[in-house]
Amino acid sequence: MVQITTDVIKTLRDLTGAGIMDCKRALEEAGGNLDQAQEILHAKGIASAAKRAGRTTNEGLVDAYIHSGGRIGALVELNCETDFVARTDEFRALIHDLALQVAAMNPSHVSKDDLPPDSTLNPEEVCLLQQPFIKDPSMTVQDLVNNVNAKTGENIQVRRFIRFALGQE
Repeated sequence: MVQITTDVIKTLRDLTGAGIMDCKRALEEAGGNLDQAQEILHAKGIASAAKRAGRTTNEGLVDAYIHSGGRIGALVELNCETDFVARTDEFRALIHDLALQVAAMNPSHVSKDDLPPDSTLNPEEVCLLQQPFIKDPSMTVQDLVNNVNAKTGENIQVRRFIRFALGQE
């Protein structure tokens, strides 16, 4: 059996935001491999995120992004279960990234569930959560939300957004 040191557990905790015992168990399962332990925690976080999906999200934040020059702006409402999570750096960074995404990519719907059943629109173009994330196109915006969801242990939902551009309706 591989010896799991507290330094390795702390490193994994810093990288993932997971609890100490979860980090220890993931490292034991991964045979001490830090990368594999991260993948295990990520998979477990996504699985537990699905369990949380039905929970009420009445707390959160509204954030704005105004593009340089002041010609384009976006407002986003992001909800979570508790005000404690809404005040975390991860949550604040997520909502700011979402506002930046809305300003840059001009989605018209939150998710593909919001599209009419007979819609011919491409969800990857018009649905915020299905769009490739502009800072890392290898992941979708939904993946970004799921990552923060896994770190915080709470249900996080994009409630609504609006984009403003000079001269556009």
